[in-house]
Amino acid sequence: MDELQFIFQLILAVLLGGFIGFEREYKKKEAGLQTYSLVALGSCLFTIIAFELFNSFAGRLGSSFDLSRVIQAVGIGIGFLGAGVIFREGRSIEGLTTAAGLWVVAAIGIAVGANLYFLAIFTALLAFGVLTGFGLLEKKIFKK
Repeated sequence: MDELQFIFQLILAVLLGGFIGFEREYKKKEAGLQTYSLVALGSCLFTIIAFELFNSFAGRLGSSFDLSRVIQAVGIGIGFLGAGVIFREGRSIEGLTTAAGLWVVAAIGIAVGANLYFLAIFTALLAFGVLTGFGLLEKKIFKK
């Protein structure tokens, strides 16, 4: 039964990451469907593994396992990935939104891996809304 749960979690993470990645792909940004899906998948898998290891070692004398370290490690890893998509050209900076999107998608993957499905789905919807709605708002108000 656990295996089916894991498969569901991994598929959901890929779908939610892909949902956000679709918007980036549509706008022809540096990272799109594949990158966002893989980030969500990887962070979900790390979280599932962390929970399984925690459950395996829980209660054993002399063992300690801190789940927050895995979440912290995912955040650090995504920070490096995000830094790789940020470029400075003259006075403008490109890739900040892509880096922030990857960061959010990693958090969504962690939420799915932690069985926080409502939180993950709602966050994915919010992120998609920010990327689409706020993007249009920026074009109309701030850029001519």
